[in-house]
Amino acid sequence: MIQKKLKNILLTALGMLLSASLFAQKPIYHYVNIQTDKGQCLLRLYNETPKHRDNFIKLVKAGFYNDLLFHRVINHFMVQGGDPDSRTATSGQALGEGGPDYKIPAEIQDGLFHKKGTIGAARDNNPEKESSASQFYLVEGRVFSEAGLDSLETGRMKGKKFSAAQRAAYTSIGGTPHLDGNYTVFGELMNGIPTIDAIAVVKTDALDRPLEDVKMNMSLLTKREASNIEREAAGLKPKTGFFTKIADLFSSKEY
Repeated sequence: MIQKKLKNILLTALGMLLSASLFAQKPIYHYVNIQTDKGQCLLRLYNETPKHRDNFIKLVKAGFYNDLLFHRVINHFMVQGGDPDSRTATSGQALGEGGPDYKIPAEIQDGLFHKKGTIGAARDNNPEKESSASQFYLVEGRVFSEAGLDSLETGRMKGKKFSAAQRAAYTSIGGTPHLDGNYTVFGELMNGIPTIDAIAVVKTDALDRPLEDVKMNMSLLTKREASNIEREAAGLKPKTGFFTKIADLFSSKEY
């Protein structure tokens, strides 16, 4: 009789854990950890650009970016990587043409712009502004004055006005405003801006390739890791207890 009661209690507890794992709220965003020779960054991918988000997740999960180089670096502008040819490149080799044989349709939106710390998709000069399937850049940029933004509006932006949000960002943390409307921005760094600054100041050759290789490795955060980041952002404690760990054993790490 006692054994039967214990069995029922265990089954009930297991059922509650399974229920908790199955019906736990999914994280709002996907996050990618970027490890480089100059430090680490945590990237949040935008849901507003689902084609770029899903493609980037697919490549990260496949290990596509591991051991690739930041092959194009321009101080006060951006650091670029994602060319698979860079994995085995010799010193001084020209890079920037490699990648999967497909493009991502443009997802350019006014509300997603090139403030410092955002990630954008590189592309060639195709008229549809379709993105490279793998090459990306992380924005360093610089801080602008109001007068400088006024000048950009009448010049390179051909009369298109910056929004209040753009002006607030570009006159405080900075960025590369002249790229707005021409390239898809699909995420932003949660931390790691100093890492981008450190990469941006390395010495480069005439092709803007660093003289000393700067490698990257990427990994996708699990559902629990992402959920805890969002809990902390909301002022809540992360869930790391015993029962949470048991529940996670019965739940997929992906979402």
